[in-house]
Amino acid sequence: MNTIQKPDIRPENPRFSSGPCAKRPGWSPAVLSDAFVARSHRHMDGKAKFLEILDRTRSILGVPDDYKIGILPGSDTGAMEAALWSMLGARGVDLLSWETFGSTWAADVIDQLKLDEARVLKAEYGELPDLSQVDFSHDVVFTWNGTTSGVCVPNGDWIAADREGLTICDATSAAFAMDLAWDKLDVTTYSWQKVMGGEAAHGMMILSPRAVERLETYVPPWPLPKVFRLTKGGKLFDEPFSGVTINTPSMLCVEDAIDGLRWAEEIGGLSALFARNQANFAVLSEWVEATPWIDFLAADPASRSTTSVSLKVVDPWLETVDADVAAGIGKRLAVILEEEGAALDISAHRNAPPGLRIWAGATVEASDLEALCPWLDWAFSKIKQEADHG
Repeated sequence: MNTIQKPDIRPENPRFSSGPCAKRPGWSPAVLSDAFVARSHRHMDGKAKFLEILDRTRSILGVPDDYKIGILPGSDTGAMEAALWSMLGARGVDLLSWETFGSTWAADVIDQLKLDEARVLKAEYGELPDLSQVDFSHDVVFTWNGTTSGVCVPNGDWIAADREGLTICDATSAAFAMDLAWDKLDVTTYSWQKVMGGEAAHGMMILSPRAVERLETYVPPWPLPKVFRLTKGGKLFDEPFSGVTINTPSMLCVEDAIDGLRWAEEIGGLSALFARNQANFAVLSEWVEATPWIDFLAADPASRSTTSVSLKVVDPWLETVDADVAAGIGKRLAVILEEEGAALDISAHRNAPPGLRIWAGATVEASDLEALCPWLDWAFSKIKQEADHG
């Protein structure tokens, strides 16, 4: 076959990593000039930085007034583990697993907490478990959007309004991009480094009144490390939810998080973030529909992630080549495009099936995705030609 002509136009910003994700348009290190560095984060001016994050987060996401918003160490992982270790064990638990992080939470609950009444509802990459089988007399742990599989829950309708247990939701690549049903979520966690393009280090935890009640009426039977402790003297440990972190934070990361939230407000808030994400996803979706060699990993359009867009190579040519070539197709595409400066960090997650994963969150420009698509076609034709000529 003839190689497709190499495109002339590269994305202005080739950063399509699914985490850490692209910085917001116009970002530069200069936005960090007001960071409260080399000072105590417990000073009132340092605390004011954290309170600004909490206040702007509540406003942009529309978090109910009676929900608590806190900042915890360890990014989304730290926030999720704090929730699991502090709240589970009061009743049975259903663990939904269809990608890497859901599998991680399930393994931690079963192998580390060793709960007797723990049930895993599992699906393979590209699919969702049968949500109708969830037992809401149990606590339920799930990811809203599977960052490593490109599969998300379609909405919150499947969650029982009269549930007896808590819902504990890892929303790290969904918050600020997908319509989270706050009335159906008791614990919600995410990190700064995803949709808002912030730096890592700390995670966010949002608690419903039901979650606070669990914390204040249930004591888990296992010891809790300091960074996981959410209560003090039998009451909610209020400091992480009122502008004082458990451990010393990076104030550069804090300043960066504030910058992202201010940008979100400047462009129109949550609806504008949604619109940018949808426009980005539309670019990739139109390209996939018109391109026979590629397809979404998620078969059902209702559960396709619009942020961490996971793709698989479906060209019949793969069946004719060496198995190692087929298995490494995504990584090879990513290497070629990185060498050309056309795309960075777009290989599928190491635990996912071979393919591509392209971030399409609000900090990415649709014009950059439009410029990327011809490069994807060119790189694939180049690989085929190289393989065919041995």
